[in-house]
Amino acid sequence: MTPAPALPIVLALVGAALATLAWQRVRLQRAVSLASLTGALVAAGAMLAATRDGTVLTTEVGGWSADIGIALSVDLTSALLLTVSLATMLAVLVFSIAQRTDDPRVFHPTYLVLTAGVSLAFITGDLFNLFVSFEMLLIASYVLVTLGGRRDQVSHGMTYVVINLLASTLFITTIAFVYAACGTVNLAELGVRFPALDDDLRLALGLLVLTVFGIKAALFPLFSWLPDAYPAAPTPITAIFAGLLTKVGVYALVRSSTSLGLQDLGPILLVAAGLTMVIGVLGAIAQNDVKRILSFHVVSQIGYMVMGLGLFTVAGIAGAILFVIHQIPVKTSLFLVGGLIEAREGTGALDRLGGLARAVPLVAALFVLPALSLAGIPPFSGFVAKLSLIEAGSAAQSYVIVAVSLVGSALTLFSMTKIWAGAFWGAAPEDAPEPAEASDDPTSGRPNHALALAATIGAVGLTVLIAVASGPLYEWSVTAAEQLLAGPSGTVGP
Repeated sequence: MTPAPALPIVLALVGAALATLAWQRVRLQRAVSLASLTGALVAAGAMLAATRDGTVLTTEVGGWSADIGIALSVDLTSALLLTVSLATMLAVLVFSIAQRTDDPRVFHPTYLVLTAGVSLAFITGDLFNLFVSFEMLLIASYVLVTLGGRRDQVSHGMTYVVINLLASTLFITTIAFVYAACGTVNLAELGVRFPALDDDLRLALGLLVLTVFGIKAALFPLFSWLPDAYPAAPTPITAIFAGLLTKVGVYALVRSSTSLGLQDLGPILLVAAGLTMVIGVLGAIAQNDVKRILSFHVVSQIGYMVMGLGLFTVAGIAGAILFVIHQIPVKTSLFLVGGLIEAREGTGALDRLGGLARAVPLVAALFVLPALSLAGIPPFSGFVAKLSLIEAGSAAQSYVIVAVSLVGSALTLFSMTKIWAGAFWGAAPEDAPEPAEASDDPTSGRPNHALALAATIGAVGLTVLIAVASGPLYEWSVTAAEQLLAGPSGTVGP
């Protein structure tokens, strides 16, 4: 037993407390946030190195046995996702500082609470503390999504909160049912007790779990809240929500489904995955605003992750894990590029944009790399992730979902070319707004373009690094999938 799993959570919460004490000193808040996130990232990287050989790091908080206490557990799956997530959150934090969207004093404490919630979601070993992590995410995300207090932000933020509160109510009810049936909420212990339940009871509880995390992950037909809520938020917040929060929902679905042995729900998951892919990408094609197009793609790409889970094979779940790893920085990068466009042009509407490939070629290049990865074009990380899912689907003879995924990829490429043609390649309209003023002086009150560009380059660089390391990452994903299907990694109480 080691205290290491608790480090990212502790560092983020301590940072949140310190940032709150520095309420009137924004520069000090920024330093605290950067230090806390960097420390958490280093801790996550160390845990990734320690778990590559299949080692599982566990902590029983307070010394209580795991079946009734708080169990924190880091295996290869959680270490991989936590490391990529924290690296992405660090890039977004720098972007927020550059764009001055962190000026409201509440931003830094809230962002660090969000970081703690993400960390807890990835390393908790029981359902109740998974619920706690989602409540931390919900509270922090509502504050962040309404920063600025615009009417549309508050309206869409309220919709976001109401739907997620309903999901939270259903989640805690489901936990109560599971505890009543099994006498524990520890995932490791549930892996032993849950399969022994009556078939009908297992199916009912499994459907409840699927519904709860389907809402959190924006799975069809439970995604209607997302395309309106995400574009209304400030760009850095939209970027981290799109890149990370729905992926936490997918992770929870993967972790709980494999721990509880919900293979019987595989066909339902495959149908939902296919519909999520198609409806999400068709919604994206119908939009005319960069952030709205990308928001619908958040929905569409969830389908690929759930496809891997629905196959319930080592290859399928390995593909899902690799796809989540690839999606976190790719989605974040695209929204950061969208933020650079809006900061310069004052709009993200394609009919008000044009000529950016000539005006800002570096921004155009930063769009192309993650856009091609999103569409699954070789040699980018999206190609490797989608290929692994297609091979897994073919091996399982699930040819329909394979065909749907290929169609979805083609339509994704079409929608990315729509953004390219409208914003970057075409001529700028005559009545296009003048580029907004920016400053490269970090002490200026205006947005720091150079720092925002550097943060975006860092996020895009992470997508390139994942593409370069896709071979080892896939091998680690296979190891992680084998761990998940062999049984939960938490500590089993006596």
